[in-house]
Amino acid sequence: MSDPVETVWQGKFITVRKQGTWEYVGRARDIHAAVILAVEDGHVLLVEQYRVPLGRSCIEMPAGLVGDETEGESIAHSAARELEEETGYRSAHIEVIGAFCSSPGMVSESFTLVRASGLTKVSEGGGVPGENITVHRVALTALPKFIAAKRGEGLAVDVKLLLLLGASILG
Repeated sequence: MSDPVETVWQGKFITVRKQGTWEYVGRARDIHAAVILAVEDGHVLLVEQYRVPLGRSCIEMPAGLVGDETEGESIAHSAARELEEETGYRSAHIEVIGAFCSSPGMVSESFTLVRASGLTKVSEGGGVPGENITVHRVALTALPKFIAAKRGEGLAVDVKLLLLLGASILG
């Protein structure tokens, strides 16, 4: 029998829990994230934004919380909304690829990876006021050099970009 789960602290979006000697963090209210893989015509859409926990900007795939504003919002609807809000691209199709865990030893949070296709640029993007997101449309063939250059500028790189860098790392 496992130890009971104790809520140590809960904020609007984050919950800190303890089970036995194990401490971990999760999303409050069963909110989870959708991460958008927007690859088309040999290019991928990436976003750059300041991340408070890191104390610096980070390169990552567009993403957003599902159900943080509208309870019961579908993953596909949330992903389409976030893609347009962050990047300025509207997607004709959203395909759910599956759920993944990014750091299972520390957080209970999972994210759903979706593929966006049929992309049309409809605005400049940049996110909601205060997010200050910079959008990058990067050729897949140039991605390893792009990531290296961003690291050289002192930016963090989200682990989910390994999905796109895999071949160049294994190579």
